[in-house]
Amino acid sequence: MSSGFFGFFAHFGVVKALQEHGLTPARLCGSSAGALVACSVASGSGMTTLEQRLLHLDKGDFWDPSPGLGLLRGQAFRSLLADILPIRLLDESPRPVALSVWHGRSQRTRVLRDGDAVEAVYASCAVPLLFQPASINGERYWDGGIADRHGLAATWPGERVLYHHLQSRSPWRRANSAALLPPIRPNLMTLAIDGLLRAGPNRLKNGRVALEQAYSATQQALSAPLSGRQVTIQA
Repeated sequence: MSSGFFGFFAHFGVVKALQEHGLTPARLCGSSAGALVACSVASGSGMTTLEQRLLHLDKGDFWDPSPGLGLLRGQAFRSLLADILPIRLLDESPRPVALSVWHGRSQRTRVLRDGDAVEAVYASCAVPLLFQPASINGERYWDGGIADRHGLAATWPGERVLYHHLQSRSPWRRANSAALLPPIRPNLMTLAIDGLLRAGPNRLKNGRVALEQAYSATQQALSAPLSGRQVTIQA
């Protein structure tokens, strides 16, 4: 599951539809918004409980301004994650999970498969300038979408992958940036949903609509024969 700011509402809608069709992935991978949903679902968070927690998300659940390398200290977000995740360590997850993060010192993407689950998800979601960096083993980490927007760093060429691509309108990326385009490779099937309502810190109520749009679009995609490498559905 790709990064995409508050796109976790849409990611959850996709996963909800897949699970209702009995489609359970062998493992879950993601970056930023995708990492949040990937870890929550893989770790065994109840789907109904998780959905209600997302739909009742309040700005105060993560908004804690403090001086530092980012507007938000991140402790409120960590507390939220601790409430959502039923595991302490990534490698305790009932289903394998792998999260993309950006290592500040090397300026490269790293994939986390073990270690503290809350800090790993926080790291993958720590948008520069908005959140202060995560600290893992004394090293600073930021949003996995910086260099792995697709959230596919934990997969390998040829692996059978179902990929949910959040159509981005990120103002900081060039219009022709490769990060905005779904990747093409063998055995990778992409689901892209056009027209999803955009959510954000001050537009959390849009999240409910985005979740429902993604759920409905995924149901529509699952009802039709697959052809090609990408399915694009209008929300």
